[in-house]
Amino acid sequence: MSSDFEGYEQDFAVLTAEITNRIGKVPKLLGDEKKQMVSNVEKQLEEAKELLEQMELEVREIPPQSRGMYSSRMRSYKQEMGKLEADFKRSRIAYSDEVRNELLGDDGNSSEIQRAHLLDNTERLERSSRRLEAGYQIAVETDTFHWAVTHLLQYFLTSQPSPHIQHHSYSSLTLSVFMKLYYFRLK
Repeated sequence: MSSDFEGYEQDFAVLTAEITNRIGKVPKLLGDEKKQMVSNVEKQLEEAKELLEQMELEVREIPPQSRGMYSSRMRSYKQEMGKLEADFKRSRIAYSDEVRNELLGDDGNSSEIQRAHLLDNTERLERSSRRLEAGYQIAVETDTFHWAVTHLLQYFLTSQPSPHIQHHSYSSLTLSVFMKLYYFRLK
């Protein structure tokens, strides 16, 4: 049984070497050649998975005292398979980026155009931020003025000792309010 396992191991080693070689070529190819290579790598990855399944079946049939060594080999083969799939996925993403650039007509000048757009948008954002800050400052000043007028009125209404002084107080309150208004406008 271990001879079957070792045969599968040799087949797996040859197949993974081929897959690795082809994965390295995928980003360098163009058009139909690249599509064909991607298709071939997908088929070989499926073959490698089937080999791993066969190897697992062989490990299950090995006596328990010898199974530990083969199980550790299987774990390393599965890790290698995961690495191959990840590498293939990365090479396909590079393939996708290339196709996207080809379709969108990305010829390298787009980064300069994007940088110009980014600078324009940044300047627009800064202008808007300054306007917002100025609006906030006006809102704070208005709120402060409102607070001052409200407290002056409250003070005036609660501190009136007699009705005959009321006319004089209204004029001094008006004067006080206008002075506060003038003071806030100077700020």
